[in-house]
This record gives sequence, structure tokens and C-alpha cells, in this order.
Amino acid sequence: MNPGKSHQATRRALLSVSDKGGLVEFAAALSKAGWELVSSGGTATTLREAGLTVTSVSEITGFPEIMEGRVKTLHPLIFGGILAREQDAAEATEHDIPLFGVVAVNLYPFTEAAQREAPLPELLEQIDIGGPTLIRAAAKNHPRVVIVVDSGDYERVAGALAGDGVPAAERQALALKAFRHTAAYDTVIQRTLGERFGEGALPESLHVAGTLALRPRYGENPHQQAAFYSDLLADGPGLATAEQLQGKDLSYNNLLDLDAALAIVASFMEPAAVVVKHGNPCGVATGKALAAAYEAALMCDPVSTFGGVIGLNREVDTETATAIAKAFKECIIAPAFSNAAREVLAAKPNLRLLATGALEDYRPAAQLRSIAGGWLLQESDTTTLDNANIKVASDREPTDTEWGALRFGWRVVRYVHSNAIVLASGSRTTGVGAGQMSRVDSVRLAIEKAGESAHGSVMASDAFFPFRDGIDLAAAAGVTAIIQPGGSIRDAEVIDATDEHGMALVLTGMRHFRH
Repeated sequence: MNPGKSHQATRRALLSVSDKGGLVEFAAALSKAGWELVSSGGTATTLREAGLTVTSVSEITGFPEIMEGRVKTLHPLIFGGILAREQDAAEATEHDIPLFGVVAVNLYPFTEAAQREAPLPELLEQIDIGGPTLIRAAAKNHPRVVIVVDSGDYERVAGALAGDGVPAAERQALALKAFRHTAAYDTVIQRTLGERFGEGALPESLHVAGTLALRPRYGENPHQQAAFYSDLLADGPGLATAEQLQGKDLSYNNLLDLDAALAIVASFMEPAAVVVKHGNPCGVATGKALAAAYEAALMCDPVSTFGGVIGLNREVDTETATAIAKAFKECIIAPAFSNAAREVLAAKPNLRLLATGALEDYRPAAQLRSIAGGWLLQESDTTTLDNANIKVASDREPTDTEWGALRFGWRVVRYVHSNAIVLASGSRTTGVGAGQMSRVDSVRLAIEKAGESAHGSVMASDAFFPFRDGIDLAAAAGVTAIIQPGGSIRDAEVIDATDEHGMALVLTGMRHFRH
């Protein structure tokens, strides 16, 4: 062919895609509308096998694909044809550069390779070079060139190209989507390679990439807009990959509470249940059976659990579903729901059911929060007593029963907003004090929630006691043992108080603030 022949009049489309879904139909529609199809490699083969006429990239460039396809489109006759503006027409003609009016590209499946933890050599091969360059060139020149990176846009774009053309607003939207596509691709690459190369959890620069998963009706309040974006690298159990089986659309607040509930129950090996309200657990318990754990979790604060979000770490069975259906709840998140359980819960059509799949591979996400002028990023708080420097500071050692409750309370307290106090008995919470400005008020609140159950309970505190007043309150309520980080200048005063009351005191040297 003569690449410069009638380059202004010829309608020419460059197609180069890794994901072939919808490709043949799109190309056929363009061909029917009089567009010349230009392609290379596997894309050209797919189109020819479908009976379509295709011009090879190498026919235009006069240069073969080399290095196993690593180099094929990187050529002035290709990029000149994409980047040329109207004022460049004479120069394009002088150099026999054919113009392209459409570029349809999607990229090598790097994300999929990263998710399955492909070996590094294979991972590097999935880094697309020509594709992002083609996309950026076409998007830059979108007033003349239509760029398509999403197969979901094929039908609409093909229809417009067969008619009056793609309007300016649509071209802008497609270009913006294209730039976001390459930005997300590069973000996934640098994050994955950062992990592979041992950069650590807090990189030198921060880049976040996600896809729109949900638009709640509003945010925390009706006057605030909100959206949920799923991490492009999300593949383990979590809200991004969970399947909603039933119920109304999720709200912004639902999502926050569901995430908190999942994190809590996923930290237990035995059957566990939690009810969360406004980001805090109202009650947490484990048991030999899931239904027993759920009933024990409700006992901590039956009033606050009304309308709460339930987290469970086993498949929901009929007995558990029947117990849940007795009172109003917003959502349930669990690995799975038996068919019989779903039949029971179907009587509550507004109750949202989310199935995450098995929780063995659950990994808490790093915590990212916005502040004025920037972001805060931190590792998730996953450190347990196994890593703590435990010290019994009181005259009395905890009993075996107290040790079990202390370990349970310490596991739960890291999920409660500070100042955090958890009262526990056996393997269930009996009272929770959260989010108070003074620790003694959190103690008072936890005791009030526990009522008579405070007697014989143990107490876990996310940070040290600055005064003995919290100890005195707990002792008066019948609390028998305490676990807390220690480190206050008044530790001696606090230790003396526990000894005066005959309580056991365990210091961990580890704080669990949650703001």
C-alpha cells in the first residue's frame, strides 16, 4: 500500500488489544462503516480468523515485529499518524504518514499476573510499553482521534462512528478514561514491584488506584456525596470481592461497619461473632458453634446491637440465621450462607447479606486517611500478645480462667475506638467503653453496659491508666484482673491500687490506639 495515499480521506483504526472480548464485533462494525483496520500480532490474527480484512502494522512501517513482539508499534509512521493535528497535515503528507482516527487498545494483564504472584521474569514481561504509549498519544490528540480502552464502550462508539461521528464531549470522556486507565496500570506496577523489591509498606511516594464499585445514595449524612472504589489488586476476602446475596444497596456507614466487623471475626480461629455499631463492637464472642457465639455476643449490649452490622467467621447455618432473624439488623457479612439459612433470612428482604468466601487468606489493609493537604498511611495493627513483652506487675498472678479472658479482651480492644475499655468474661465481652475523652469515663461506660456481668470480668485497656481512678471503679464493680500497656509516670500508683484490691495486673508494653 501507499501509506500516504488519501490519508486525510481514509478512515483508519488501529486495534491492539490483549483482552479480545467484543473485539470482532467492534472491528466488524467499523469495517462495515468503511473504516480500514490496522493491527498486529494476536489482534490481527483474531480479526483475520473472523474473516475481516486487516492491514498489518509492519505493512505501514516497512519494519517487522521484532524481539517476540516487544517492538512493533513504536514507529514514527504509527505515532505520527496518531499525534498529527490538522495543522500537521502538510507535514504528514510530506512524510507519507497515514492518519488514524480511532485507536482501540487495552493492556497486557499485569494485574492478573500480580494477583497470582507470577515469578518476576513473567511479571516483567507483562509490563506493556507500546500500549500505554498508544493510549496516551491518542488521548492527547482526542479532538481528532477517538481513543477506546474499555470494551464496554465498543458498541456505543461504533454506532457513533457509523453515524455523525463521536461528539466532543464524548471524546473528552473517553480520553479522560484512557488517562485514568494508564495511570492505574502504572500504579499497580509500581506497587507490585515495590513489594517484590522489598521497599516496605511506606513507599517514597503514594499512588492509589481503584475502580468505582458502588455509589451509595450519600455519605455519612444526606448532604455528603460518597463512592466506594475497590483496590485494583484486591483478590482476598473483603468488601471489594464480597458478593451481595440479598438486601438493599449498601450505604457508606454500612461499608465502614462491615469492614470493622470482618476484621474482628477474621482474627479468631474458633467460631466467632460480632455486632458492630458506628465502627465499634457492641459485643464479641466465640463459641463451640456459631449460633452460640452470636447469642453470647448479643448479651454484651442488647440495646445497642439493635440495627447493628453482624460479622461471622463461619458459614451461616439455619440455627444462626433463625437467631439473627428475631430482631432488626442492617447487614450480615460471613464467608458463606447455607441454602437453608438464606431461606430463613429471605423473610427479611431488606437485610443485606454479603458472602466473602473463606477467610483463611484475609489480610487487613494498610490504613489510608486524608487530612488537610495530604494523606496519612500506616500499617494495619496486627500485633498480638504473642509479640508482646508480657509482665505480671501485681502481687497476684492471674488464674488460668482470668488469663483466657485477658487474652480475649486484649484481642478485642484493638478494634475499639480510643479511649477503649473492654470487659470480658470467658470468651465474650461483657461491656465496652469506646471513644471517650477520658479513660475513666470509658471505664464507667463499660461497667454501665456490663451491669451485673461486670462482677467477675476482666478489663482490657488500649493504653495506660494515667491515674488509679479507673482501677478503683473497676474493683468496685467486681472486676478481678486487668491487662494494659503500662508506661505511665504513675504506674506505681496503679500497681499499688490493683494490689490493694487483690486484683491481678498484666502489663504488655504495647499500645492499641484506634482513632
